[in-house]
Formats: sequence, structure tokens, C-alpha cells
Amino acid sequence: MLGLKLPTDPRWVNIVEKNIDEILTDHAYCEQKAASTAISLIVSFPEYTELVEEMVALSREEMGHFKMVHDLILKRGNTLGRDRKDDYVIELIKFFPKGGSRTTQLVHRLLYAGLIEARSCERFRLLSEELEDKKLADFYHKLMISEAGHYTMFLKFARKYGELEEVNKKWNSLLEYEAQIMKNLGTKESIHG
Repeated sequence: MLGLKLPTDPRWVNIVEKNIDEILTDHAYCEQKAASTAISLIVSFPEYTELVEEMVALSREEMGHFKMVHDLILKRGNTLGRDRKDDYVIELIKFFPKGGSRTTQLVHRLLYAGLIEARSCERFRLLSEELEDKKLADFYHKLMISEAGHYTMFLKFARKYGELEEVNKKWNSLLEYEAQIMKNLGTKESIHG
């Protein structure tokens, strides 16, 4: 369903299990960045009323997820660590050339956001199925369902605002590029790394 060209190596879960606190901090910041992305789309493209309404709802939901992860961090007796760069996103956003029409810029941002949500969904599924901590596995199962909805929403908007055949071609090219990125990731205690 997600269309990802390269699945996460299941051994990534072993890294997660040894570094739960690091993963939770990274995850919290992923949720915060997702909320920021939604707000940025509102600010950048206010004339797209349906998109604005969905991004308002998404920013609330993502901050709700941030709070859930932060609460989990506190419950484990820790505090939120510092944010660090996301190598996955840094590499991913190099794919499309900068510039172009406003519509092109919007479509590119929607495709990036959709792919990030798809990869998060795939990683959360893996965590929900493989983590030994069943409460944490259940937590990730619930978030996986939410991420799948976000992925499809971003893709739907890209296809609505862009020319369908061109958007689908760009999406498939982006999926191929992302698979190449993923060959060098999966060895760090981060959601995407």
C-alpha cells in the first residue's frame, strides 16, 4: 500500500530496542516537525482553502502525538533530549530542483511530506510487530494507522493540485530515489536514520 521500494531492514528494531530513550526523543521531534510542516504549508499556500483546513487539523494532531511521546519520555523518568539533524530528510529534499511555479513548489512539498509519512508508517508498523515491550508496540500500532492516513492525504492533495500523470511520474521517481537513500540508513537510533 505504501509503495516504498526498499523496506526497512528488520534488524533496525534491534537498534531501537537498545536505544529506546534516543528513539523516543527523535520521534518527539519528528512529530513536532510534522506539525511545523503543516503550519508552513498554511503560511505558504493560504489560497488553498481545503489544504489549509486539513493542515490546521494535522498540526493539532501532530502536536497531540508530540505530547503523547513527550509524556512517554517523562513516564520513563527522562526529559526530552536535544534535536539533531535528520539525515534522511536532508537527503530526501535534495531530489526536486528548487524554484518553479507555486503549484510545482506545492506539489513537491506535498510529495516530500507524503513520503516521510509513508516511511514513518512503515517504521511504526515494524515497531508495532517486533518490539518486545508490548505497551510500546501497541503505542506504535496506533500511530502507524494515523501515519497511513497522513501519507494518503498528502498524496491526494498533490494529485489534486498538480497534473495527475506528472505527479504520479514524480512520485515514482521520488520513491526510487528514496530507496537509494535507505540503502545507507537503518543503522542509527532514529525514526528515519
